[in-house]
This record gives sequence, structure tokens and C-alpha cells, in this order.
Amino acid sequence: MDVAGQLCYTDAYARSTDARVLAVDDGAETPFVVLHRTVFYPGGGGQPSDRGVLLRASDGRTWTVRSAKKSAGDIVHELEPADGGPPSVGDVVSVDLDWARRHALMRTHTALHALCGVVWRDYGALVTGGNMEPGAGRMDFEFVRMIGDLVDEIEARVNTELDAARDIRVAVLPREEAFAIPDLIRTKINLLPPGIDEIRTIEIVGLDLQADGGTHVANTREVGRIRVTGYESKGRINKRIRIAVDAPTSTIP
Repeated sequence: MDVAGQLCYTDAYARSTDARVLAVDDGAETPFVVLHRTVFYPGGGGQPSDRGVLLRASDGRTWTVRSAKKSAGDIVHELEPADGGPPSVGDVVSVDLDWARRHALMRTHTALHALCGVVWRDYGALVTGGNMEPGAGRMDFEFVRMIGDLVDEIEARVNTELDAARDIRVAVLPREEAFAIPDLIRTKINLLPPGIDEIRTIEIVGLDLQADGGTHVANTREVGRIRVTGYESKGRINKRIRIAVDAPTSTIP
């Protein structure tokens, strides 16, 4: 699959596309399919992969895509086993996301970046881990001490930033230019492989700029508001903050 066919990285709002089947592996318990173009995000950086369906144009047959992953530069789609087997090489299919789930993940991912931005700006704490599901997530930070008043303060400051309707910008920069940006890597350990020539960045304008490969909303007003649902110690200096993301008042785009 050509990189240009991996639409999730250039247009997070692309919900469907037509595609041609390039390769099929049905030797495993679940079949895998490679398409020449896809809207599926393959997972990474704590964000789960997308789910959805493939619809064959010639006869209307559908297959459920249970997950996607990166393999040798391609985005590979894992299908639920189905009577009659997977589609065939050369088939033309419509590729459709479970959009409600994807958009919830986009909102959650952006909320976590806002949390990370506030914690870095106001407290200077690096990220040591994180994960998410639609509408909820957690981040671990290098805090020596964490108390309820501090967590309440962080929640309020994050919601202030989300309410500010800040635009989110995506850019792809040459590695040297990207690493000239101060504090581009907020994780305790730099997880970017040395062989990558270009770095994708996500900027919440006026708050946060990080290297990131996931999908995000276009403006923080789409996120809604966060609630801190728990915090705990995961070691001497690792403290975990769990959040839930409340639905925005506006409708899903």
C-alpha cells in the first residue's frame, strides 16, 4: 500500500473510501486483507485500531473488520471469519469505519494531549505511559506526590483549555527540523525509531506540540469536557491520572 493511501494520517475525518484488494492471507485463524487505500487507523501510541466493514461492490457482500495493524509498511485489516471466505485479490470494496467509535477515540486522544500539555506547562512532568479507549483514558506522569487538590486543579485547567476552542494542526516535518523543536518528545523514553526520516506532529495551538501518529479532532471544542475519574501511585515517582470524556454539546461531525 502506498503511504498516500493511508488516509487516516492526512484526513482523520475520512469515514469511507473505495479500494482494491491487493493481498489476502486466509491461512491463519482469521483472514487478513491489504487494500490499495484505506481509512482505517492501525493502532499505536495508546490509541486502539479502528473497526468497521468492507462491502464488495459487485454483489453487496460484507465482511466485518475487527482490527487493523501496521505490517511491513502496509495497513493490514483483520476480518471476522465468514462463510465463503474473504474477498479475492482484485475485488473492489467500499471501506467503512465505525465512525462513532473513531470520533470518540479522536476526542479522547485530543483530551489526553490537552492533559499532557497542561501538566508539562504548569508542572514540568514528563509522560511515562498512557492508554485509551473510546471516551476514557489514562496517563502516567513523573510526579513525586499527587493529592486530590492537585488533581482537581489539573482537571479545571484542562477544561479551560478545551473550552478555549483551540485549533489542532497536523504537520509532517523532516527529522532534523522536528527535533529542533524544544520539548517535542514528552515521554520519558524517546519511542521514535532512529531510522524515521520524517516526524508527524500534532499541535494544539497555544498549548501543546508533540510528535504523534494518532487521529485527532480539528478543534478542542469537539472534545467536550473531561472528568478525572481516579488517580493512583504506580511507583515512587509514577502517578496515574484516569479521565472520562463527556460528550460535547454539538453533534458529531
